[in-house]
Amino acid sequence: MAELATLPDAEAREGHRLPVPRLLARRMGKAIHDFRMIRPGDRVLLALSGGKDSLSMLALLAEMQRHSPLSFELGVATVDPQSSDFDPEPLGLHVHALGLPWFWERQDIFGRAQKHLGRPSYCSFCARMRRGVLYACARREGYNVIALGQHLDDFAESFFMSMFYNGELRTMKAHYAVREGDLRVIRPLVYCRERQTRAYAEDKGLPIIVENCPACFRHPTERQRMKELLAAQEERDPRLFKQLLRAMEPLMAREVPA
Repeated sequence: MAELATLPDAEAREGHRLPVPRLLARRMGKAIHDFRMIRPGDRVLLALSGGKDSLSMLALLAEMQRHSPLSFELGVATVDPQSSDFDPEPLGLHVHALGLPWFWERQDIFGRAQKHLGRPSYCSFCARMRRGVLYACARREGYNVIALGQHLDDFAESFFMSMFYNGELRTMKAHYAVREGDLRVIRPLVYCRERQTRAYAEDKGLPIIVENCPACFRHPTERQRMKELLAAQEERDPRLFKQLLRAMEPLMAREVPA
């Protein structure tokens, strides 16, 4: 798996000349191939939060499903945490316009998370709750793969947070099977940058729902601090994320049963 996460210099140079849609499509396709994320006959449930990343991934996977020789089904689920400021109905209209099934999963995550508000555990608590809702939806509707929208910036931020605060060399996995073995989780944007998904979503006029989590507004998160640290370092060395990708390669991969 030595070549798993490398982006050859020639491709990297070409990427600077490619328009964002083609660049994102190429990098997502490479990630799906390298990590064997989608297999013939898979039923993929895409987690759509309404952010730029998940909306960009939806557009790219829907296009791939239409034109790729790889045959797979695609559905979309949105977890509604029951926050008064979150209205996912425009997402449903967008998904239905693409001709895809949309599952609106309403759970009072916001109410249950109130006791964690302002604590370091708030974000992780909400993430676990959302993940559980997605797993339940996938099992109920017969999907075997869940697609999440984390990109290379997210992987790098997780890597530094784990190293700084837990003393461990860890980051997210690009593709893994859940403990029960009946679902696989994939992150097709692992080779893509956040600025690329932002440009793509804005260019396509996708119906982005702006972040409305009260914890993020009231308390700067550690992830935001990592984002700022990496941005400052990238200004000094534009090769930063290429090098980080190479460093994280052994940490992102996990053997997934065929």
